[in-house]
Amino acid sequence: MDLAPGERAAARRAAVQQSLSVALATGLYAVSFGALSVAAGLDLPQTMALSLLMFSGGSQFAFIGVIGAGGTAAAAVAAASLLGARNGLYGPLVAPFTGARGWRRALAAQVTIDESTAVSTAQPTPEAARAAFWWTGVGIFVLWNVFTLAGALLGDALGDPRRYGLDAAAAAAFLALLWPRLASRPARLVAALGMGVALVLPPLVPSGLPVLAAAPLAIVIRRRRGPQQPDAQEAA
Repeated sequence: MDLAPGERAAARRAAVQQSLSVALATGLYAVSFGALSVAAGLDLPQTMALSLLMFSGGSQFAFIGVIGAGGTAAAAVAAASLLGARNGLYGPLVAPFTGARGWRRALAAQVTIDESTAVSTAQPTPEAARAAFWWTGVGIFVLWNVFTLAGALLGDALGDPRRYGLDAAAAAAFLALLWPRLASRPARLVAALGMGVALVLPPLVPSGLPVLAAAPLAIVIRRRRGPQQPDAQEAA
């Protein structure tokens, strides 16, 4: 996409604003994780280690859910790993515009999550995509750990984040990012099939597998379409 310098700068500013909004909405929900983790029997260092090292909200909640229900550590790790495996699928999407080299590749891998992928791939230029990836990923990493600590220390004193709609905030942000990308028939087909898989499989397979089963749909449909015009960030 051939944009004027002023339009490129405006796109980058808009990307940063989107990133900060998503980072705040997502980070705040870590209050719930911190409180639930301590309630499940983990101590403060263990809780913080999960947020610092695992850093995948769905995997973290799955881990403490199994532990809190009396499951073994092996079962908790298996559940968390299944959910976390989806992040590996995002690498090929974000690698072209992260600009990561050397030790920065490890940092980029750590912050390659649902939110950083969604916000960055929704941008119209490579510069905006790169800014969105780093601002979203690093922003969530910082806030997620800050609010994990707050939740673990204060516990029920902060209340359930669902009372404030924080559990829906991240989903609403994803929907806002996804909606403009459903203009084409193949995009709507991918969304519909992915939703179908997400609704049908959860009662039948372990947690995490529905996400992994839905992911190849986009690849299959894209290949069946044959050569296409490049994405905006590739064409810019």
